Amino acid sequence: MKKLQFKTEIIASAKKVYNTMLGIDNIETYEQWTAEFNPTSTYEGNWDKGSKIYFVGTDENGKRGGMVSEIANNVPYKFVSIRHYGILDGKNEITEGPDVEKWAGGLENYTFEEHNGVTTVTIESDVDEEYLDYFNTTWSKALNKLKELSEN
Repeated sequence: MKKLQFKTEIIASAKKVYNTMLGIDNIETYEQWTAEFNPTSTYEGNWDKGSKIYFVGTDENGKRGGMVSEIANNVPYKFVSIRHYGILDGKNEITEGPDVEKWAGGLENYTFEEHNGVTTVTIESDVDEEYLDYFNTTWSKALNKLKELSEN
């Protein structure tokens, strides 16, 4: 896996950016910025440290799928770490095998640093090499959408 890093500055408090990004006050804000990855993107679960969380969407045939993950750490308004350890195939959790090995143990970390009303969001994500181009393109779009939502 390769580690990718993305940063953006958002003219809003860290609390507002964090709440918007994670959909704390309204899950729709999470769904709006992650729609850049999949128009049906959502999550099931919560952001509490140690919690299992599913990142789900449906494919072009309407089949449900996504990632099985754990919130490795969550310091509100400062840092969130997600550890991916499986995939969802319909209602089935798959936590071993070649498809999972590409992602197992991968981390996605979000850091929020506020200074004078501007929050710098830094994303660090472990990505399988075959998806590098996709994530390099899509993360930038997703962060632009997050910026737009947070600054409104």
